[in-house]
Amino acid sequence: MELQNKRISDQEFYSIREEVLQQWPTAKSVNFDEAVAYHKSLPQHKLFSKKLVDAKEKSTTLIQPRAGVALIKEHIELLTYLQDKGEADLLPTTIDSYTRQNRYQEAETGIRESFKEGRSMLNGFPAVNHGVEGCRKVIEALDTPLQVRHGTPDARLLTEITYAGGFTSYEGGGISYNLPYAKNVPMEKTIRDWQYVDRLTGIYEEAGVSINREPFGPLTGTLVPPCVSHAVAIIEALLAAEQGVKNITVGYGQCGNLVQDVAAIRTLEELTDEYLQKYGYNDVIVTTVLHQWMGGFPQDEAKAFGVISWGSATTALSKATKVIVKTPHEAAGIPTMEANAQGLRCTKQVISMLADQVCTAANLEEEKEVIRRETRALVDKTFELGNGDIAQGVVRAVQAGVIDIPFAPSRYNAGKMLPARDNNGAIRILNAGNMPLPQDMLDFNRAKIEERAKFEKRKASFQMVIDDVYAISKGRLVGRPQGMR
Repeated sequence: MELQNKRISDQEFYSIREEVLQQWPTAKSVNFDEAVAYHKSLPQHKLFSKKLVDAKEKSTTLIQPRAGVALIKEHIELLTYLQDKGEADLLPTTIDSYTRQNRYQEAETGIRESFKEGRSMLNGFPAVNHGVEGCRKVIEALDTPLQVRHGTPDARLLTEITYAGGFTSYEGGGISYNLPYAKNVPMEKTIRDWQYVDRLTGIYEEAGVSINREPFGPLTGTLVPPCVSHAVAIIEALLAAEQGVKNITVGYGQCGNLVQDVAAIRTLEELTDEYLQKYGYNDVIVTTVLHQWMGGFPQDEAKAFGVISWGSATTALSKATKVIVKTPHEAAGIPTMEANAQGLRCTKQVISMLADQVCTAANLEEEKEVIRRETRALVDKTFELGNGDIAQGVVRAVQAGVIDIPFAPSRYNAGKMLPARDNNGAIRILNAGNMPLPQDMLDFNRAKIEERAKFEKRKASFQMVIDDVYAISKGRLVGRPQGMR
């Protein structure tokens, strides 16, 4: 069938489902009616959607780490530590790389090797291999809502098993889990596959089980202009809503400039609501998540805590519904559970100190308006390219470079747009490529970067981009020339 932003019919969905549930033996344990009953038996404090709605109503910010290991017992121990010692409000289950690529046999080998070596030989939790029963052991061992976090272009089987296993939140989308993660997966395929994920979420919703969906906000994580990540979040929210999803968390990766980051979080929820209502999705609850700094981290632990604290302050002042927390060991690789808990406690402390403070910078409204106009330009052009259909439009928008994610590995991504910081550290657009921004917005971006070039006594060029990528790991936000303060 032709790709459309249209709710998948029951006949088509259940026909595809028969094939999906044949992909690995553990799927035999998936029983939708029994899974719905299981979800309804969970206590209210374990429901992700409910906790997010409560936080939104009370204007409080929830904290959530990243974490996942290969074996069930050790995964439970890790999450229990983060719950009890890290004071996490929400918990993750980060999925291993083999599962993300649907390589379940190799994940099975990783499980066996983990038992043999006495430590995790996978970089996450292989939920498909552990199956419904294994997932429920995790759910039942903890007192905190759990989310599946991964990076999977085709996540259909993973969704079936983890939903049946009792997880109440699920990250990802057809754009955000393709272009930043995969090289050779066509956009048409991931949009279709994630329509299945969203339709399954919608079917649970119709059965009285509200599962939160969260498009992956940071994309490639470094120097992504707010208008690009906002456009992707809005499009994925629209695609999810068409399939019946009612609880959506849109995300944004911290860029480092306080005013721009606060403006970005505030406009993200506003613009997502605007487009959902414009296209008739009036009963969707939208919340926000800020991802703490996703780029390189300082090697020095004390300096790393400074980066975490800045992300925490940004979260508190932006009033994001939740924050994904980093650790002081980011530069070293996979963090210990103790370091993970330290990052959580650091974040909670800063958020608590800033809970009653309000960011009222004079230039905040200007920054919000810039983000609004740039984002609308991208989303509206995507609708135009699809002749009103956002599913068709986003495929064509990626082909045309209208949606262009910086540094994405996908060969389907244009890769022509280049971002750089301005003199105050805000992310601007050095080269728009084919992104259809209004001329005055292009002029605004160029003027901001030229202001920095003049200050640094050098030409605005790709070298600025390179310098900005490595700046935080060297203790700065803006990548100044060597010797310059």
